[in-house]
Amino acid sequence: MRITGTGHASMRIDTAAGSILCDPWVNPAYFASWFPFPDNSLLDWETLGDVDYLYVSHLHRDHFDAEHLKRFISKKATVLLPEYPTSQLEDELRDLGFTSFLKTKSDEVHELDGGLKVMIQALISPTDGPIGDSSLWVEYDGIRVLNQNDARPTDLTRFNELGHVHAHMLQFSGAIWYPMVYELPEAAKTAFGKQKRDRQFDRTWRYIDDLKADHVFPIAGPPCFLDDTLWKFNDIFGDEGNIFPDQSVFMAEYAKVGGTNGVVLLPGSVSELSASSIETSHPTDVDEFFANKQAHLEEMRERKAPVIAAEKASWRHPEIDVLGALKKRIEPLLEESIYMAQGVGGPVRFDLTDSFGPDGEVVESIVVDFPGKQVRPYADEKVRYRFKTGRALIEHLIHIDEGDWVNSLFLSCRFSAARIGQYNEYVYAFFKCLSEERLQYAEGWYDEHEKAVEAEDTVLGDWTVQRRCPHLKADLSRFGMVDGNVLTCQLHGWKFDLPSGRCLTSVGHKIRAEKTEN
Repeated sequence: MRITGTGHASMRIDTAAGSILCDPWVNPAYFASWFPFPDNSLLDWETLGDVDYLYVSHLHRDHFDAEHLKRFISKKATVLLPEYPTSQLEDELRDLGFTSFLKTKSDEVHELDGGLKVMIQALISPTDGPIGDSSLWVEYDGIRVLNQNDARPTDLTRFNELGHVHAHMLQFSGAIWYPMVYELPEAAKTAFGKQKRDRQFDRTWRYIDDLKADHVFPIAGPPCFLDDTLWKFNDIFGDEGNIFPDQSVFMAEYAKVGGTNGVVLLPGSVSELSASSIETSHPTDVDEFFANKQAHLEEMRERKAPVIAAEKASWRHPEIDVLGALKKRIEPLLEESIYMAQGVGGPVRFDLTDSFGPDGEVVESIVVDFPGKQVRPYADEKVRYRFKTGRALIEHLIHIDEGDWVNSLFLSCRFSAARIGQYNEYVYAFFKCLSEERLQYAEGWYDEHEKAVEAEDTVLGDWTVQRRCPHLKADLSRFGMVDGNVLTCQLHGWKFDLPSGRCLTSVGHKIRAEKTEN
């Protein structure tokens, strides 16, 4: 089996029974804020895109690059489609010209022509990607590969059941806006960032230990930030709170915990994988490349500046009545929302500036009033969540009829945020569900989730707690860690006060726990 690195989470898997291209991403994503690093735009995409199968793990724009898919990927390729609750991924791929689809069943092995076997595990909670994330397992002639990319399954048991895995590809770096965009003192921001960075690595070590593959490939990050206003987010300043460590940092941290089987893929790297060995060739020396990371980034910044400028020129639509358009789009969804509206529990304020981000003069302030079920001008009331961003970005979201602000505005990091109290997952869940289909699915999921009763317990230290985390049902017998009276679920870092059961990370999600009798 041959594995060719094609950048970020993308790779091409070649076997004698066919080839699979995974998650090709080349063009800037999220309001031109994210770029693949190392740069993969100079690869021979005409050849790489001539494949038998295409796998797009989910709709996040650093995995689903519509422009690139339309231009370079063969429309004769059969799409390996995850089993998602909405049809949006299939619909968008059909719009790009793809016509052949294998609609997989989650956790079910499908045998393709020539003995090639695949299985896709789909994650389908409202907080998984843009309503869905997935992992791809591939087997040919006894060689097995797991491309886990961004997905965070509660465990890897299903993949272990299918036999020993020879290559494990998984995310290790950040792919979020927290804590960088929050209006916090720099010291606090650094401390929170370090916690997140450490937690990312801890989660990665757990997955690696679960699967025990022969070879581990760090993929799916980090992006790089080439716009001048976002340049500070690149991990080149010695900031221990930066959440975007690169592959060279992964290798160093992995070595500290005894890892000796890591394999880095640059764009153009090729690994020849067998049951007993791996041989990897690179287009350039890996250590030397990362030692000169800042120079590479500066060269990219200069080369990609016209691309960013062209994108920015398309965002302003001053003819749009932002308040009126948001009322028309959001108020019907507020009327139908029960769980998410109650979960948010108050008004959310958007301050819109005359720039392309939070810097600049505020020209309009709008409130999405969840209890009042309306969108209206800000009336000087107290809010628990406030976002500050460029009015032009909201104009553009309206212009393109964007139904997922997480997969556009929030991941762009072109905003600042402030909140009073705990993190509230319902805020972000709602703004990725600005369509009837997504809203109805999310409301149904929360309804079923809230009514589920977890009867099974596990013992952690001096406490007996429900085995499944109230957040996304991670197995606390594996991911739970108790320090005094606080339980931390290491999968997503959520914390719970055990005597009261109260979630310390977000509103809701109470845990059932009692002190074990001695």
